[in-house]
Amino acid sequence: MLKRLFPFLSWRFAKGDVRADFVSGLTVALVLIPQSMAYAQLAGLPAVVGLYAACIPVMIGALWGSSHHLQTGPVAMTSLLTGTILMQLAVPESATYVALAGLLAVMVGCIRLFVGATRLAVLANFLSKPVIDGFVHAGVLVIASSQVSKLFGLEMAKGGWYLRNLWDLLCRLGELNLTAAVLGCASIVLLVLVKRFLPKLPASLVVVALATLSVSLLGLHDPERMAASVGVVGHIPMGLPRPVSIDIDWGMIGKMLPGAFVIAFVGFMEMCGVAKAVAVQSRQRLDLNQELIGQGLAAVSSGLTGGYTVSGSLSRTALNYASGAKTGLSAVFTGMFMVLFLMFLAGAIYCLPTATLGAVIIVAVVKLLNFKRLFSYWKVSRWEGLVALLTFAATLLFAPQLQNGILLGAALSIVIFLFQTMKPNVALLGRHEDGSYRTYDRYDLAIDPRMPVIRFDGRLFFANVSYFEDMLLDTCGKFQEAEFIAIDCQGINAIDATGVEMLGEMVTILRENHVELLFCQMKTPVRQLLQRAGLFDKIGEENFFHRIDTARIRVG
Repeated sequence: MLKRLFPFLSWRFAKGDVRADFVSGLTVALVLIPQSMAYAQLAGLPAVVGLYAACIPVMIGALWGSSHHLQTGPVAMTSLLTGTILMQLAVPESATYVALAGLLAVMVGCIRLFVGATRLAVLANFLSKPVIDGFVHAGVLVIASSQVSKLFGLEMAKGGWYLRNLWDLLCRLGELNLTAAVLGCASIVLLVLVKRFLPKLPASLVVVALATLSVSLLGLHDPERMAASVGVVGHIPMGLPRPVSIDIDWGMIGKMLPGAFVIAFVGFMEMCGVAKAVAVQSRQRLDLNQELIGQGLAAVSSGLTGGYTVSGSLSRTALNYASGAKTGLSAVFTGMFMVLFLMFLAGAIYCLPTATLGAVIIVAVVKLLNFKRLFSYWKVSRWEGLVALLTFAATLLFAPQLQNGILLGAALSIVIFLFQTMKPNVALLGRHEDGSYRTYDRYDLAIDPRMPVIRFDGRLFFANVSYFEDMLLDTCGKFQEAEFIAIDCQGINAIDATGVEMLGEMVTILRENHVELLFCQMKTPVRQLLQRAGLFDKIGEENFFHRIDTARIRVG
């Protein structure tokens, strides 16, 4: 019981594990420092809020999660969604905005905690892969384009319709701040080159350090020395994150609740993908419900210590595993290093240019683009491809209210699923020369007119009973001399009350017309259900067969 409440008590350390976790924790922290500030900027928050979100929540997520390698903290998609929700309610970077960010983090954390504690992680299955990919690709474009203004030193209006803002940005490119543009573009080039030729170095930290040093030495942030000065992060208060009180405003909670649900599940889906991938490689058992509890506690702790919503990070988790992490202690070390940075080194980033932070975000998210995969859904299924493309288009169209795009995509995928289950595959079968029964028109097989065989693939329930009934009646009309109709039941996994009632009615109607229904290869649970419903006796035990050929013997 104690280990269930405190799962970190079950951690076991082999010789050398602590050292490996220490090294990997430091490696991730070097990447997290610039990323946390950049993602806070993306969310419309001061850089220090991102640093606060990268301290205690990182440790909490590891201590109460189940993955040995998952790294929690600020991430791009969650930051973007946070910004799109809050920019409609307050002025970015204002005290009210920061307070609402903390409240939103607590809301998201409570949702995750509830879902994890009630073991309802399966709810995430309602967001299909095409929906997630369509949303992520649109989100990446929104994120990248939103940073172009910072890259070029342009002051753009916050919030508003994304496509109009994009057009305004294109119209104002002639007003760019040349100093900021050169610095931002140089940062992108350096990030790419360092990642390409010096992959062992933390590229983001190297570029941020060089950019900060350049701005400080050349005075690029001083309007008295530079006509086209660049924007910088400014003063970062040194010291530990302090507990903050959360004002409960039910009106604001109501406005943010739909977005909180979207953030909770999008963050969970992102975390789930990378955690599963790493768990397979490390041969570790993963408990997604426990992971939701850990992520929920992390988000709540972030909101209560001056941070904002956090989630599992794809890039930092992969880096953590690649750096040799053995247990969740690596994330604890990461959080400790972030605390030390805030206590002793935060003042050193006063001259960090916002253009460089924009470059860090752009380079980090662009690698998530994979349009080849997005269009591959079309090859697998036209419906799946349509869902992915419509989710992509809707997310761009609704931006900055991105949650509407993913909600539309989820609703569309559920509607298509229901439509497909209303008309499952039903086939007329003929006997193949090898003795098996296959779809007659695909293999050019003959059908016995005295006993046509129908195969039904899927669960027989209220949404498709009419379709099944129509197929039976159509078969009777097509084969006028039929005295029996055999149903190959091996594809029927379950039958609901409506399906049972329909079968009973069809048995009666067909018998009145001198046609007997035969049930072949029915699964035991389905057969037991018919017995409990009293339909087994009505049909007659003599009309149930283990093989279709056995039923054919009865026909003679």
